[in-house]
Amino acid sequence: MTYPSKKSRVFPLSLLALLVAGPATAFEVQVGDTKASLYGYAKLDIIHDLDADLGNFVDRNKIRLDGEKGPDGHTTLHAFQSRLGVSTATPTQMGELKTTLEGDFYGSGGGNLRLRHAYGEWNGITAGQTWSNFGGHLAMYPTIDFAPWPGMANASRQAQLRYTLQGFSVALEDPDNLGRQVSVTPPDENKSGLPDLTLRYQGQIAALDYGASVMLRQLEYYRDATDSDETALGWGLNLEARYQLGDVTLRGALTHGDGIGGYLEGSPARPGYVDPVSGELETIKATGATAGITVKAGPGAATLGYGIARSDIDDAVRAGATGFGGDTTEQFEAIHLNYIWSPAGQVSYGVEASHHTREVQDGRDGDATRLQAMVMYRF
Repeated sequence: MTYPSKKSRVFPLSLLALLVAGPATAFEVQVGDTKASLYGYAKLDIIHDLDADLGNFVDRNKIRLDGEKGPDGHTTLHAFQSRLGVSTATPTQMGELKTTLEGDFYGSGGGNLRLRHAYGEWNGITAGQTWSNFGGHLAMYPTIDFAPWPGMANASRQAQLRYTLQGFSVALEDPDNLGRQVSVTPPDENKSGLPDLTLRYQGQIAALDYGASVMLRQLEYYRDATDSDETALGWGLNLEARYQLGDVTLRGALTHGDGIGGYLEGSPARPGYVDPVSGELETIKATGATAGITVKAGPGAATLGYGIARSDIDDAVRAGATGFGGDTTEQFEAIHLNYIWSPAGQVSYGVEASHHTREVQDGRDGDATRLQAMVMYRF
């Protein structure tokens, strides 16, 4: 999946493009009619958390609330983001067939091989596991930490069947993965009767790239007491843009939905809850926003970015729903400041400071700061 770009955007977007879009460079071989490309990189992350240990990549749920005790100061070095991928291109009588198979080592939280992409593209039809059609990459500002910033449409990878025609795409996506499910108490059971439906349009006007996405889904659980299914409609809307102004790149996104769940990046809550009195399935509204600016400076580029994601869980807490209490998180925020540069074409260095906050439903909050550096060698 590629999006239009201009040569003037290459460096500010170079690391970002590598992290989200596939091979920037590759080792290529020809086998019969098929051209195969091997690509990837080795990346070392050097992390120091000034406060709580936030993990191999930032887990904002680990932020301690003000007044909570715990050790401060944690250093971690790892290479789990290192990546290896193979892509192929084969001509057919009805158009080129492309496939991609890619993995990294973030399985089980770090250390095990994990499938990232496994999909094929032919005549506008994409089938397999790749980026969700609901999320784009226009609003993504470059970060060194692997955790996405909260508030944009979640472009994580999941199984799907997609059709793309010019700037428009529609997909049926896995309902159990990205969007998450509601919490139920046995013998009640979650179920997925229908795939999630996503629609997206992306276009360009001069130096402005823009995108709009819509998500529709059916939340459902089996209610044992009545031997029936309880359902609710979930939806989401995302607007995003990227604007190039000389050496400056501006990015931003707005995301909102009811029952949107994990389709909002960094959503603090599940898409809905079960009313413990009526047994009805109720949806939860959530909203997010991001903004970022990248400026070319010297041999690299500096980026300042902000993101926020908030869920309205007051009704769930008042109802006493399973998994919701006064200490349930309802808001995440993040600020990133970094500088990334390339002394040689296949080598990238970077330094970053990020500040993260967590707020729970009863009003308490907490924050944590991470310092991070990287060395990346690509092939």
